Amino acid sequence: MEEEISLRELFLIFRKHLLMIILLVIASVVISAFISFYILDEEFTAYTTLMVGKPKDYSSESELSYNDVLLNQKLVSTYGELIKTRKVSDIVISDMELPISFEEFKGKVNVSLVKNTEIIQIQVTDNNPQLATDIANHTANVFMETVQEIMKVENVQVIDEAQMPKSPVKPRPLVNISIAAVLGFMLGVIIAFLREYLDNTIKTPEDVDKYLGLPVLGMIPKEDN
Repeated sequence: MEEEISLRELFLIFRKHLLMIILLVIASVVISAFISFYILDEEFTAYTTLMVGKPKDYSSESELSYNDVLLNQKLVSTYGELIKTRKVSDIVISDMELPISFEEFKGKVNVSLVKNTEIIQIQVTDNNPQLATDIANHTANVFMETVQEIMKVENVQVIDEAQMPKSPVKPRPLVNISIAAVLGFMLGVIIAFLREYLDNTIKTPEDVDKYLGLPVLGMIPKEDN
């Protein structure tokens, strides 16, 4: 019985503050939409995919090709780190005359390693889709030259050249608005129950019985003006 009363009270509290909750949801949605459409800059991501082979001094022709594949997979992470070094980034920045620092370049470029494969994906994010594409392709070319020079890799191939992205990856207005609506609802519910918890005034005959344990002998009706 106590559980039923408790659930009923929760429902009454929710209904009592429903307007406030709705207004908070609407306000959160409007603010999120405004920020997503008018404040945040669009960001585009271009991808280029590479496949790298083994260093020629690491093995002999007598070894099984399966062992070569395993070796290549272990070295992929090394190649991935090489892409993000100053040796590669400084050449890209200089060749393309980019007005950015090494740290800014690292923030734009991300390297993904496809698990258990010899494939590396270079991802470049920028506000300009064409610039992101050009940086991705040029970084791949510089990396191929660098890895051949440093690690004596015999074969590095570009599987997919970066294509100019047509749609931004950020911001995502629908996702942002959905999250804002949920957060606005949660905030409204929390405020509603917090107000009820802090409100220790007695308003109904049920409150007299519940909090004071006294019987209600009579009620003064509210006079309509």
